[in-house]
Amino acid sequence: MSTVSQAAEARVPAVSGGFGSAVRDCLVVARRNLVRMVRIPEVLIFGMIQPVMFVVLFTYVFGGSIQVGGSLSTSAYREFLMAGIFAQTVTFATAGAGAGIAEDMHKGLIDRFRSLPMARGAVLTGRTLADLVQTALTLVVLAGVALLVGWRVHTNAGKVLLGFLLLLLLGYAFSWIGALIGLTVRTPEAATSGGLIWLFPLTFISNAFVDANKMPTFLRHIAEWNPFSTTVQACRELFGNLPPGYRTPDAWPMQHPVLASVLWSLVILVLFRTLAVRKYRKGSA
Repeated sequence: MSTVSQAAEARVPAVSGGFGSAVRDCLVVARRNLVRMVRIPEVLIFGMIQPVMFVVLFTYVFGGSIQVGGSLSTSAYREFLMAGIFAQTVTFATAGAGAGIAEDMHKGLIDRFRSLPMARGAVLTGRTLADLVQTALTLVVLAGVALLVGWRVHTNAGKVLLGFLLLLLLGYAFSWIGALIGLTVRTPEAATSGGLIWLFPLTFISNAFVDANKMPTFLRHIAEWNPFSTTVQACRELFGNLPPGYRTPDAWPMQHPVLASVLWSLVILVLFRTLAVRKYRKGSA
């Protein structure tokens, strides 16, 4: 082997092997991001303000004028609305995940991680796990605000817990979309814009805020097969928040929303995690 080849190999860090090492690497990166979150609490606080504003605005401004099922009452719409607000909150965290990774790229931190002998997917996995913790904290606060404005559940604790787990699974899957966007763009500002611009049609062409049965036919079909809609529908059923007179659409995802929600989230998670890790590895090649 030539001297040049030996020198080139010496510059490439040896990646620690084994599943246990990869898990430790992920937890180290996750801890680093959680410590930063604690040290900069305004990021978490400002991230909670927007969903709280949505709860108040939709409840008190639009609540008495939007009919769901056969009811025009504010209380019926309030319970119908909350699953949509919860789902919107976990998916909008995508923009924050993308901006955080783009910022690390911009500062050169990702390049420093690439030079270390650590699992190649650990940097992204640790970041998304930290974002998942932040999303869970936001959901806790948002659920408390929802209870204050009159939201109630009408099922048992097991179903309620399952509903929130589905929300977190959806949020974690979408955070990998944010990771891919953050690795692709050049600035945190571009990552924020790229992480939000496609989320608005995804969340509003859905059953989150209005009854999809009242949409034009072509929009109704999109809403019924929207992965966002399936999680919202699953949570409404698990929370017991379907309004009186509501007719469940005939589309398969709406008839089996819990299963459809899990399947959609897993497909998104596997697909975008694969693409994001591949993008990360290409940058370190």
